[in-house]
Amino acid sequence: MMNLPYGELALGQRRRSGGRTMTETDVVNFCGLTGNWLAIHSDAEFARKSLYGQRVVQGGLVFVVANALFGFDASVVEAFYGVDKLRFLKPTFIGDTLHAESEIIALRDKGEHHGVATARLTAVNQREETVLSCEFSLLIRRVRLPNT
Repeated sequence: MMNLPYGELALGQRRRSGGRTMTETDVVNFCGLTGNWLAIHSDAEFARKSLYGQRVVQGGLVFVVANALFGFDASVVEAFYGVDKLRFLKPTFIGDTLHAESEIIALRDKGEHHGVATARLTAVNQREETVLSCEFSLLIRRVRLPNT
């Protein structure tokens, strides 16, 4: 999402990631990892009778995948700083392909060596529907670490 030192970032900078298809394996592994075995995610027969008529990918998984689609440059990203206004606007289904889009919407100094960069992060499916929106903040170094 942010791959430049803090001083080289600017409001309005945008990026779009490559795509990633959400799979059955992703959903089952996330169920096992988190203990989130809600029937809407894990029971095809239950989900068939639900509002969406099929299993839905867990929102937490959609969020994690969307922000990771850009990768993180360890030479400039110090830490995940927080997320605000997280909303799941449409369901994501097994087989959907997601792209992430980001735009830097805020920059603020955080001490001598860092700044906080906040991006509007959206996840968009293959139908160009926005499925997730949030404000995602990272603590960014002012100077790139060498050899990372």
